[in-house]
Amino acid sequence: MAVSTYTFDRPSARAVHRAQDVASPAATAFARVCEIEKWPVWISFLRSARLTEPHLPIGEGSEVAIRSNLPGEDEELFEVDRFIDGYHVSLVGAFSCRRRLDFRIEQKSERSKIVVRVDYPTYGGVMGALVDRFTRRRQLDLALGDSLLHFKGLVEFEREDGVLADF
Repeated sequence: MAVSTYTFDRPSARAVHRAQDVASPAATAFARVCEIEKWPVWISFLRSARLTEPHLPIGEGSEVAIRSNLPGEDEELFEVDRFIDGYHVSLVGAFSCRRRLDFRIEQKSERSKIVVRVDYPTYGGVMGALVDRFTRRRQLDLALGDSLLHFKGLVEFEREDGVLADF
């Protein structure tokens, strides 16, 4: 009997989850999510993000270097471990499988919904997890909510004169 090696992660109790409805097609929203270098424009807790091999399109196995305000190294490598074109991009830390960034786009008629999950480990036992829960994780939750609102504005904003063409 064959056992599937691919498991669907259950949402972690420690992960930060946010969702936002967007008045645009899912293809438009997903195209914006796949623009890795532009993540710091709308994700406020990221300082920079880049594909390590920019000449290749994003897909399963792609590596992404991220500088963030999350606890950890200055620049961390993430690997795209799940990629479903038009729907799902999931990154896992290259050196810590407990670090995860997960973006999912859901089509809802002419509207769509973006769901983001950010998970990072906390160290220091129970006390460290408690302190993190009431400080950094709360700030991250608020920042992620603001980031998705900014994402909504960027995706929904359309002008003929190309004001935001470089974003």
